[in-house]
Amino acid sequence: MSPEITVIILTKNENLHIERCIRSLKTFARDVFIIDCYSTDNTIQIASALGAHVYQNPWINYAAQFQWALDNCPIKTEWVMRMDCDEYVTPELAMEINTKLETLSSDISGIIVNRQVHFMGKWIRFGGYYPVKLLRIWRHGKGSIEARWMDEHIVLHEGVSVEFKNDIVDDNLNNLTWWTEKHNNYATREAIDLLNKQYNLFKEESIQASLNKQQDTRIRWFKTHIYVKIPLFVRPFFYFVYRYFFLLGFLDGKKGLIWHFLQGFWYRFLVDAKVYQIKYLAHKNKKNIKEVIIKDFGMKI
Repeated sequence: MSPEITVIILTKNENLHIERCIRSLKTFARDVFIIDCYSTDNTIQIASALGAHVYQNPWINYAAQFQWALDNCPIKTEWVMRMDCDEYVTPELAMEINTKLETLSSDISGIIVNRQVHFMGKWIRFGGYYPVKLLRIWRHGKGSIEARWMDEHIVLHEGVSVEFKNDIVDDNLNNLTWWTEKHNNYATREAIDLLNKQYNLFKEESIQASLNKQQDTRIRWFKTHIYVKIPLFVRPFFYFVYRYFFLLGFLDGKKGLIWHFLQGFWYRFLVDAKVYQIKYLAHKNKKNIKEVIIKDFGMKI
């Protein structure tokens, strides 16, 4: 018997990826829901032709859009899965879902899978980037997404999680210009999250940061208790050195150098620069931090 699982995917102008993503789900997903933010390409047409159910909703941030899907889509299955449109499920993971999902005991509410990150066609295996372990499948009604502007995870409200052995693959096919523009937007969102930790600008639901065996809670603990306390502009340097040399990122070759430098240093430095600018504008214009984020950066918080 096929597993009772629904997959939710958020899209905007994803005709480059959406077919690959949906086809990788065909062997195990009962329903695929696409929550589209008014794409102007043929994303909707491709998804509909492949049998996905398409809804449209205005964008605020990833967490708000995904929670809208959980609250409004007619989910009829016991399990829900989160996928990004530039990801796909490996055949091995699809088979594992098909064979294991229905055998899990009732106290298991979440499933953690491995994620491979590919960049410029290369699998990034070092620098702490494999395996990335993410809770991506959970029992419907027993989990929700963190109300964060960046780095949002699924939070289980009851039950425990188990790990599956196989992978999803994150392989974005856009060019480097697209990648840098996307991460520029990410940097604004992450700067807001960092400022929220300092000034309590808005309430957020979050996984518990702790040094337990779960990778996501350990990373969150490091960000909350170590990284944010290192001075601005110093911490990106130390983070890159740690990833590239201590975690052997240099073994990923030239494409890996580009990845680790841009994602591990340039992006982190840009986040710090935006934190600095928001604070500077607040001081200069005698505004509070929240006003600057809303008026000068156009963010709805």
